[in-house]
Amino acid sequence: MVELIINTVAEVRPLVEVLQRKDRDLADQIRRALSSVGLNTAEGFGTSTRNGNSRLRFDSARGSLYEAQAGLQIAIAWGYLTREEVAQTLASLDRIAKRLYGLSRR
Repeated sequence: MVELIINTVAEVRPLVEVLQRKDRDLADQIRRALSSVGLNTAEGFGTSTRNGNSRLRFDSARGSLYEAQAGLQIAIAWGYLTREEVAQTLASLDRIAKRLYGLSRR
């Protein structure tokens, strides 16, 4: 799962680099949110499920993922990126969100 997230971050990187030239703050926010997805997911896998901490980490990762998705959609709304440029990435993020939801419900 973490490897899937890292591959998706690599997929998003060129979009964030384009966005960086147009809106540095939005690019930084998306970058931080996606880093948080990977880090919280990894932490969730390394945390005990008995005390609920792993569920909390997976929920945090999903929240950050939604933040990144919203950031990309806002970039489209501002005209910084096109829907076509972002479509595959949003689909990848949606697949990850579904898996994180399942992990947080274990």
